[in-house]
Amino acid sequence: MSYTVIIPARYASSRLPGKPLMDIAGMPMIQHVWLRASQSSAERVVIATEDERVARRCEAFGAQVCMTSAEHESGTDRLQEVVAKLGLADDDIVVNVQGDEPLLPAPAIEQVAQNLAANTQAGIATLKEPINDVATVFNPNAVKVVSDRQGLALYFSRAPIPYCRDQWSDGQGVLPEGVEYWRHIGIYAYRVGFLHQFVRWPAGELESCERLEQLRAMENGVRIHVAQSCVDIPGGVDTEEDLNAVRAILEPGRG
Repeated sequence: MSYTVIIPARYASSRLPGKPLMDIAGMPMIQHVWLRASQSSAERVVIATEDERVARRCEAFGAQVCMTSAEHESGTDRLQEVVAKLGLADDDIVVNVQGDEPLLPAPAIEQVAQNLAANTQAGIATLKEPINDVATVFNPNAVKVVSDRQGLALYFSRAPIPYCRDQWSDGQGVLPEGVEYWRHIGIYAYRVGFLHQFVRWPAGELESCERLEQLRAMENGVRIHVAQSCVDIPGGVDTEEDLNAVRAILEPGRG
């Protein structure tokens, strides 16, 4: 099985401008992500950016770079531009690795690619991890997912799903016994043909309501395979606090 890893690296982050180039242990963040992705069995790893500063820095450490438009509304739109420029076939598999995931283990990349290849009924594969505390279940920043017995997603939501009516009728203090809760992990494998379809679809009601891009695919009948991650996946970098936490892990003596 062959696949391509694409790493979107957007310079103009609203919360941390210039995030891909922020230094961690003497390297820009994007280089850490690229090195992790390069440890997978991907046929190639491509960094996609709209910014010349990011492109020059990535080319300096040996990465393949694809320049993309600054006008994309979503990361999936950016991904589709890259696969079109690379001339990939409709049945080729690409894995989207976010450019702010400097601790992402390579086995997770391998897992989503293999899962998509093995599940021909799905256009997308992604991962999940168990939730063990009620606060996360009710946290709208933690996206929850429920799946069928074949591992295909039924729904993604920022709300608690499933909602245990009887157990929570007097409050939400504890997790109900015998009910599993899963947090979605935002790493995706796609078939290229799906990406070409996706960019032609308008955002639907569910996507607009939840602000979850994967719901656009589901509203258009695309199945999403969801598996429990084979490894623990540390959090990415969204804030200055996240950045300092990653630095404490990767820079000896800092923590």
